[in-house]
Amino acid sequence: MDKQELAAFLRSRRERLRPEDVGLPSGPRRRTPGLRREEVAVLAHISTEYFVRLEQGRAPRPSAEVLAAITGALLLTDAESEHLHLLAGTAPLHRGLVRRDVRPSILAVVERLPQTAAIVISATFEVLAWNALAAALMEDFGERPPSERNLARKAFPVGGQPEQPPFGIADGTEFQRDVVVHLRSARARYPADPTVSALVEELRTGSTEFARLWEQHDVRTAPMLTKTFHHPAVGPVTVDCDSLALTDRDQFLVLYTAPAGSPDADALALLGVLGAEGVRTRA
Repeated sequence: MDKQELAAFLRSRRERLRPEDVGLPSGPRRRTPGLRREEVAVLAHISTEYFVRLEQGRAPRPSAEVLAAITGALLLTDAESEHLHLLAGTAPLHRGLVRRDVRPSILAVVERLPQTAAIVISATFEVLAWNALAAALMEDFGERPPSERNLARKAFPVGGQPEQPPFGIADGTEFQRDVVVHLRSARARYPADPTVSALVEELRTGSTEFARLWEQHDVRTAPMLTKTFHHPAVGPVTVDCDSLALTDRDQFLVLYTAPAGSPDADALALLGVLGAEGVRTRA
């Protein structure tokens, strides 16, 4: 149970609600945003003292029934409810480390996909495998050490570097939000992996934008169905973006394609000619 993250998450969800959202009168002007703690406690049919202790990180682990009641009181979405259970320790957790080994069958798929830029990423946005077209569209990850193949670090560069979208993608803000949401989930799922917490802390202290988005405690973003890469050799390339979950290792296979016969498909074909041969994997 991550008491401090649970407390912060509950506060963020309470403060976003208005009394009228839950059928309560707004009453006189309030000093702070959102519902009062006692209002949430009444709606959830729990004591105000216990909810206060939860928000202060001092309460023991809540039961599944209490969490269900709080979910209803705060009007949590399914994704938010799942995250609440993860933080409270009532949902299955990964007791080991983030998997970074890719199944050979997936490597074969990545290599053989025609006219498709494909990468495999870990739960913490490490690029674990990629094919020649992905290297041509994005970059040749094999030329970088493993620590520099992390898309989260590219989305939120630290060390005084300007924050800009990686690979010239046009939807940089949406991608940044997606990174924060998935890292928040990964941190809750892998409490025993120090590299996950270390990555989050590195970005929180090194990037003001990451820190700002992290404090919002969002746990769901809209799917990114297309991406536009501004490539120095062929110009803008708009591709369909499909992300397939590899649930056995908590990884994602990300595919970038373009409609047949489109200018974007022609641009990908040209990049395929410029790219190197074969699939690359994490060293």
